[in-house]
Amino acid sequence: MIVKLLIRLLVIAGTLLVLPSIISGIGVANFYTALVVAVLWGFIMLFIKPVLTLLTLPINLLTLGLFSFLLNALLFWFLATFVAGFMVAGFIPALLGSLILTVVGWVLHALLH
Repeated sequence: MIVKLLIRLLVIAGTLLVLPSIISGIGVANFYTALVVAVLWGFIMLFIKPVLTLLTLPINLLTLGLFSFLLNALLFWFLATFVAGFMVAGFIPALLGSLILTVVGWVLHALLH
């Protein structure tokens, strides 16, 4: 259990380190910053996103689930506002970055279970 959590954390942190080379508009200072962002991203996805998803359920139903992409991007962008060394320059980089992190998370979940 703990090993899977550590593997997931390290892979997400590694993905965060690779994101600036893929998407212009995202910046990560070093591995420590990526690790902090990975932990906070996991916390946000575990505790904050379900509450926001429940609160925005009518909008999510009207858009057939596409609003969840917007919600992920806004949470990713919000994360950059209070982590020193992590920068997201706008909505489009936030959308692409959160999409890549979500795909990596899905793949990890499939491989580790």
